Amino acid sequence: MNSVAFSLFGIDIMWYGIIICSGTLLALLLSSYTCKVKGIDYDDVLTIFLITFPIAIVGARLYYVIFEFGQYKDNLWEMFNIRNGGLAIHGALIATVITVYFATKWKNIKFLKALDMTAPCVILAQAIGRWGNFFNQEAHGGPVTEAFISKFPEFIQQGMLINGTYYHPTFLYESIWNLVVFAILFYMLHKVKEDGVVFLTYVGLYSIGRFFIEGLRTDSLMIMGLRTAQLISVAGVVIWLVGLFVIYRKKRNKNTINYL
Repeated sequence: MNSVAFSLFGIDIMWYGIIICSGTLLALLLSSYTCKVKGIDYDDVLTIFLITFPIAIVGARLYYVIFEFGQYKDNLWEMFNIRNGGLAIHGALIATVITVYFATKWKNIKFLKALDMTAPCVILAQAIGRWGNFFNQEAHGGPVTEAFISKFPEFIQQGMLINGTYYHPTFLYESIWNLVVFAILFYMLHKVKEDGVVFLTYVGLYSIGRFFIEGLRTDSLMIMGLRTAQLISVAGVVIWLVGLFVIYRKKRNKNTINYL
């Protein structure tokens, strides 16, 4: 598997970067539609994106480096090299939510409404971005038999053959799960009126899929012997359920007051 797509002026252009950028551009294109559904000006969306995207990349890298600092402490400059991967989606999401909060305050946009508009776009970008892991031959699971991997298309089989051993294509599992979540969120965006529900559902559904898929991976970030992504996923499901409870309780109380 060649992780280099082509060379330009002596610089190798990696498939990883091309795929990440493609997912981001498709998400941005989709946002031109979702912002209309939520009544947000697309020019404001573009402005917020230009601020948020580089900060999200920094957040993704910083999160990864913190948990893998041992491999960078003797060569600190390598922390800035993201050409071979090493971006953690949870770090990107945390940085994005914080940045969007302040940006929406600046633009006088409802924070939760902006998050709802963004959720389907983000999960679609994630579904595409996982294929960057495929070309880097990373984010895969443990060894599997040839009989097991033979159920997948030939190019998947070849990509998951690393040093003579076949591995679980966990990048594919997550990509498919993310597409399912995208379809659910896109439907909800048109049907659910309460601000925050779509984004919270994104957090919850993505966390459920990531929890189980992470259990198959061999390159998990760890903290105190536990898989960090699984801990974050549990927290994500709790946030989802508590958030929905709060939103719908407020709605019920409001309806009760209006009725009285």
